Amino acid sequence: MKKHTPYSDFIQQIPQLGNEFEDDKFLNDYLETYLPANTLSEIKPDLKQFGGRVGKDFLVWARDAEVNEPTLTQFDAWGNRVDEIKVADGWKQLERVAAEDGLVAIGYERKQGEYSRMYQFVKLYMYTASSAIYTCPLAMTDGAARLIEIHGDEFLKGEPFEGLTSRDPGKFKTSGQWMTERTGGSDVSRSMTFAYPDGDNFELKGHKWFTSAITADMAFTLASTEQPENGKRAPLTVFYLPIRNEDGSLNGIEVEALKDKLGTKALPTAQLELTGAKARLVGEKGKGVKTISTLFNITRIYNTISATSYMRRAYSLPKVYSDMREAFGKKIGKHVLYEKSLKQLEITYQSNLMLALFLTRLLGKEECDSASETEQSLLRLLTPVAKLYTAKQAIASASECIEMFGGLGYLEDSGIPSILRDSQVLSIWEGTTNVLSLDMLRAAEKENGLNAFAVYSKEMMKQDYPASLKDYHAKVGAKLNTFLGFVSSVKSAEDMVAYSRDVAFYLAELTIALLWLDFLRLNPEKEKYAQTLNYWLTYKLNDASLKEAEVLGLVEKERIEHG
Repeated sequence: MKKHTPYSDFIQQIPQLGNEFEDDKFLNDYLETYLPANTLSEIKPDLKQFGGRVGKDFLVWARDAEVNEPTLTQFDAWGNRVDEIKVADGWKQLERVAAEDGLVAIGYERKQGEYSRMYQFVKLYMYTASSAIYTCPLAMTDGAARLIEIHGDEFLKGEPFEGLTSRDPGKFKTSGQWMTERTGGSDVSRSMTFAYPDGDNFELKGHKWFTSAITADMAFTLASTEQPENGKRAPLTVFYLPIRNEDGSLNGIEVEALKDKLGTKALPTAQLELTGAKARLVGEKGKGVKTISTLFNITRIYNTISATSYMRRAYSLPKVYSDMREAFGKKIGKHVLYEKSLKQLEITYQSNLMLALFLTRLLGKEECDSASETEQSLLRLLTPVAKLYTAKQAIASASECIEMFGGLGYLEDSGIPSILRDSQVLSIWEGTTNVLSLDMLRAAEKENGLNAFAVYSKEMMKQDYPASLKDYHAKVGAKLNTFLGFVSSVKSAEDMVAYSRDVAFYLAELTIALLWLDFLRLNPEKEKYAQTLNYWLTYKLNDASLKEAEVLGLVEKERIEHG
């Protein structure tokens, strides 16, 4: 006899995403504000069709890639070294659609001029959270293309560049970025990979401890052409190497292991030994760190966009669920505390997207030679700041999303925990929060970044604002003066190091406030966003946070440690 309980007939409906372009009202408002009307009308049909696939076939492929993790076979049955890596069919499909939809190509076709980057990154923003983080190889591919565009020779600007920027899945090539070693980690100056002359080119020998997307077609890496003397490290140089030889064998590369990671399970990440990899010098010898910064300035913007994608997903899933799930006599979305949590997640993703898309505007202008010197310096300053800030917000949003689903959110087969696990890497890839805080200081010093921020911000504040924004204008102006006054009051470089993390977070939140104010200036009728700015100014921009290092006693400690 069939058992029956009062709960036997209840199955919770699964939340389904709609069209992630049409449903994102803020994204549409933003594009209508900052894109020329003819450009928006040109790209909108593509964004609409792409947004419709995000919650459908993309998500199916991503799930397949996450469940069927990459595998490594090092030897065949006869003892021959093969180092064969297999990935899921879903991973291959995500690569195919990335090529066909121009997720790298759009940025280099530049059919929309300086707005091409914004168009490209809007698609990446929708794609990432449904891609099993295939945006990682895309980030390195895009960075490699930009590196070649600026520093590449005639050979690199031929077939390699054409492959990196192709829309044809049969011709599309991806690139890796191999810098992390056992000795140095973030300190790439401690690299122990060496380049030995081999005719007109070089052979690389060394060890790469953490290399993402080992299934790529090529890689750019750092190596020294000189042995260290008297304890001094030799300067580094950038090298291009094809992953495989023409016969399909690996190019002087041995895959020692695939990494077992907290997240990004679908992404094959390997530990490698370079045993004489044929490589080609890129850029000026001994200027490797400066040269390869072209690449990671792009990958950091990808990281920022990816973070906002996860923030959007952390909002959209519980938003759909709030209209489906009932508890304590009503839909959970009708409970005021759930509603508050949703509102906070919404403000978080919108504000961080505001910052991310501002970077794409600056990048597009720089690449089309229409950026002022101030804008170029501002891009250098804000790239590490936006990367570190958005990564932290993505992790917090993902954790909140899991909690909003209760026990179901904690189940792996719901697909929700992967949002948190994959978001966690964003604060580590391309520089940890502390490393990027120091990078911000370098941009402030070498690129005159803080002065550029002051000039740009003051110009924004001089614009004509409607009377309805008078109070907000005054509050943002006061926060701007507080920030500029604080950084100018720090007299020693040692003290600024101690304050750098606090300064970076405040700078990110202040920039977001300035961007909201500008957005409202251009959209005074959209009063709902004024509430967002009010929340931001009231609860995010806390002046006391600038002095956290001082309260913790770290400023004095820095003075002592640095003598």
